[in-house]
Amino acid sequence: MINFNYEASFKLVNEDSYKEWISAVCESDGFNLGELNYIFCDDAYLLKINQTYLQHDDYTDIITFDYTIGKVASGDIYISVGRVKENAGLFAVSFENELLRVMAHGVLHLMGYKDKSEEHTAQMRVKEEEKIKMFHVEQ
Repeated sequence: MINFNYEASFKLVNEDSYKEWISAVCESDGFNLGELNYIFCDDAYLLKINQTYLQHDDYTDIITFDYTIGKVASGDIYISVGRVKENAGLFAVSFENELLRVMAHGVLHLMGYKDKSEEHTAQMRVKEEEKIKMFHVEQ
């Protein structure tokens, strides 16, 4: 089950298309979908999460809390909408494309992909692009 929660003045248009896409992303890597909660928030909200639970005092675009068991992807994925908008400008991509990248990024973490080393980050970027393309195919 996928839930979308909004703690910022933002709302996905056509939530069902995102749910279908995320389900397909999980299935494409051999995972079943458990309970997945996306929480769209602002920078201040996500900074507080980062400070409270991870003891990090910096802004980020996403924090993923992983509750995956075996091949059942479950977790809470917090996304800063403001940070996604800023990053879209920095990377010269549309907001929609950057949002898909970040949404996929969270799910990829739930499926075991890491991004702490250069090698892992490169692999993560390839997988993000692969999953973004799946959204456009679904539309």
